[in-house]
Amino acid sequence: MSNPSPSSPVPPARVAHPRRRSGVRAAQISAIIVALVALPGIALSSTALPGTALNGAALADAPHPAAPATPKPALRVDLAVGSAATASSTAAGAPAANAVDGSATTAWCANQWTGSVVVDLGRSESLDSVGFTLAATASPSTVAVDLGTVAGVWQPVSSARNLAANGDTPAYVPLPAGQKARYARLTVTTGDGTPACVGELRLYGRDTATDGMMLGADLSFTAQELAAGTRFSDRGADTDPVRAMRDHGANYARIRLWLAPPAGYSDLANDLALARRVVASGMKVYLDIHYSDFWADPQHQDTPAAWQGQDLPTLAATVRGYTHDVIAAFARQGTPVSMVSIGNEIRNGMLWPTGQIDWTADTGWDNLATLLKAGVAGAESANPPHHQLRVMLHFDEGGNNADSYRFFTNLVSRGVPFDVIGLSYYPFFHGPVAAFRDNVDKLATQFGKDIVVAETQYAWTLANGDTTGNFVWQASQTEGGYPISPGGQLSLDSDLLSILAQLPGGHGAGLFYWEPEWVPGVGWEPGAGTPNDNLTLFDFQGRALPSIGLFENPAAVCRRGDPYSVPCVIAP
Repeated sequence: MSNPSPSSPVPPARVAHPRRRSGVRAAQISAIIVALVALPGIALSSTALPGTALNGAALADAPHPAAPATPKPALRVDLAVGSAATASSTAAGAPAANAVDGSATTAWCANQWTGSVVVDLGRSESLDSVGFTLAATASPSTVAVDLGTVAGVWQPVSSARNLAANGDTPAYVPLPAGQKARYARLTVTTGDGTPACVGELRLYGRDTATDGMMLGADLSFTAQELAAGTRFSDRGADTDPVRAMRDHGANYARIRLWLAPPAGYSDLANDLALARRVVASGMKVYLDIHYSDFWADPQHQDTPAAWQGQDLPTLAATVRGYTHDVIAAFARQGTPVSMVSIGNEIRNGMLWPTGQIDWTADTGWDNLATLLKAGVAGAESANPPHHQLRVMLHFDEGGNNADSYRFFTNLVSRGVPFDVIGLSYYPFFHGPVAAFRDNVDKLATQFGKDIVVAETQYAWTLANGDTTGNFVWQASQTEGGYPISPGGQLSLDSDLLSILAQLPGGHGAGLFYWEPEWVPGVGWEPGAGTPNDNLTLFDFQGRALPSIGLFENPAAVCRRGDPYSVPCVIAP
């Protein structure tokens, strides 16, 4: 995640956080160190880390959760994204296509108090449920849903007649098992005579494009949260972040790596312990290497203290050796890395000043390419035989195609080898969902590479769990059509996954939620708080929110909390 830039607003009367970091007090650090476990042969080479070695010590992880005995929940996405749409009438600037563009922010509006929008999927599909969000400005309305396999021949959905619905509220209607349809019609009638408006009509079903998706979350604060005494629960049962994400459909965990952070943070020893827990749970490892002692993002990419003063050839050799040793360490303990990002949010380069990019002068690309090639070579040289390791380059502006295209064009033209385009997409930093869809659609065609949302988040509340100012603290920072609630989180993430599923060439490859477990109790640096506690998938007390089901069927997630109401709405 990108830190707010120096010019970004900071909530009044709160503690500013110049960098996004986390920390624990001495007592918390001691609680992390349950035992020291010898890891023979994992000392890093002196070439890679001058003056530094792991010395065989690692934090012992808590008992691993057992691998799942039952199939994981099935991901369902909106099959209507990008489908043909028509309407009974259309207000100026609010076409029918807006109802199926993947974004609840844009809306179709009728030019009168009642109207219908019709979606054609192009072929008959098996559907699990229907979802809809009336426009953020829509007045209370009644809604009806009809389905059909033949144009103009409608079958009413018996459970979706004369439903009460409010604007800016994602709602879901389950369908009978075996339901098939090519066409869907949503009819909306307002109660006050204002025009009917629909932000998004969603038709949920299985899409084979999602079968190989990498689904997960950055869980790097897990050990620190547990050491700080956080008790995590899911529907009343004790759990931990790794187990909870796995139980709700995740197949990967993202782990960040720093060289020399404060004690207790994501160094190699702590990451190896977390990787053992992750792999024991049945998930794979996505390693996010920062190439910095602590936080690295577009605002700062500090060269590690032990590497400072090296010229470009020496620094490239150091990067290669360090990356090799890290990937080898994970492999040696039976937790091989399945995806690695060479740098974190490297829009402005890495390992400053040597690898820094100046966008205005259009300089620095050659040095950055040299360092990236070194990192890729080091990773590939340590990857175990017959194990697939995917290499990501991570760019932060997920809603900006002009900058994304320029960045990746510069690296591709210089021969940097990589497999995956990684993007951070935070609506409050990177623009509306429509801009995200525009970017990923174009990137898939422009480069023909798989695309992964490496980081994303949304707010479930504007309340603050501690005294540190949050990244999001006011309604103006949020996206219309997605309320500030667990339901808004779930709806947004489901729409992002649905957009990825329809990318040209099948290049939508996955999504990772950033730090769902970073609740109050662990700070961004030692002694500080967290600016992230209202963007999590757990509440301030560590209880899983409904949005933890982001990799499932949204209608099924909703019905777990309310099995009787139709339409089902996730309570704020």
